[in-house]
Amino acid sequence: MSKVRVLVGTHKGAFILTSDANRKQWNVSGPHFAGWDIYHMNGSPANPNRLYASQSTGWFGQVIQRSDDGGQTWTPVGNKFAYEGDPGTHLWYDGTQHPWEFKRVWRLEPSLTDPDTVYAGVEDAALFRSTDGGQTWNELPGLREAKGHLWQPGAGGMCLHTIIQDPSDAQRIFVAISAAGAFRTDDGGKTWRPINQGLISPQELPGESPEVGHCVHNLAMHPSRPGVLFMQKHWDVMRSDNAGDSWHEVSGNLPSDFGFPIAVHAHEPNTIYVVPIKSDSEHFPPDGKLRVYRSRTGGDEWEALTNGLPQSDCYVNILRSALAVDSLDSCGIYFGTTGGQVYASADSGDSWMPIASNLPAVFSVEVQTLP
Repeated sequence: MSKVRVLVGTHKGAFILTSDANRKQWNVSGPHFAGWDIYHMNGSPANPNRLYASQSTGWFGQVIQRSDDGGQTWTPVGNKFAYEGDPGTHLWYDGTQHPWEFKRVWRLEPSLTDPDTVYAGVEDAALFRSTDGGQTWNELPGLREAKGHLWQPGAGGMCLHTIIQDPSDAQRIFVAISAAGAFRTDDGGKTWRPINQGLISPQELPGESPEVGHCVHNLAMHPSRPGVLFMQKHWDVMRSDNAGDSWHEVSGNLPSDFGFPIAVHAHEPNTIYVVPIKSDSEHFPPDGKLRVYRSRTGGDEWEALTNGLPQSDCYVNILRSALAVDSLDSCGIYFGTTGGQVYASADSGDSWMPIASNLPAVFSVEVQTLP
């Protein structure tokens, strides 16, 4: 029988939740790296027992951890993230130019085919790659050449938080940066171009459709349709049917089009999930009701999924990396909250149950389906 492993990064350590395919009873391991911010933890599709974790504190800085036994033991690996050449400057909050400075790793995305190759999205925004299991890291500097001098931090910093590899084309990668926008490479990371046509940010940016500067919160793609992308933006849920060349809004009847995560069903490429938040200043669910919204039509038409979720006095947030799906026949959906709850649905979102309730604030959730 298949097993499920849920990787949870929190404000005070990492937790690993495991269950069988029924997903009714869960074992919790942790905290690993107790007291440390774990911005992201992820497993290799090529070797599920190879895990990577981004560990960070204000006192000791950034540490990349690696496990080769599914999280039972960990080893620190390489932590040198040096920008290629002179990185120059970028826009600051006040509109002045500010030097590029490395702060932390927000995202770890292992290669689809090689467990020793892993990408890291960092703040200040850049993309790094390791081909030796995280021991050494090299920047792909062509990304910053895509008008990097015009990139500006969002409220949470200028972070590269989303990395999507095209399973049909090893040379194509998508990334998203807050607050610069979405970008694509078609040559393995040598050159990049902004893919933000159709995005509108009148409250944040001058002009009708600037090429960069949009605060993209997250991107999602189904591997069977790598040309179709979904986006949760700082206001608006968006869709592209041409690999990001253009976008159109699919917020439809959502109670709020503001939020952070977005995900696609494992077996239904037109079924997507978002978790609306009231506004960019009030990061909690509308009306104090925790509702995941599902569209089975690729957007525009949305239904609230509430069974098993608190429907009164709930004021948690769900961060951008805290929503994930498994690949079992009855697709499982998982999300974590800033209140320390991790919720799971074993029936594509029709019903929910807490599988952990008293963790530190959850930063990220990833799930692995194991044989």
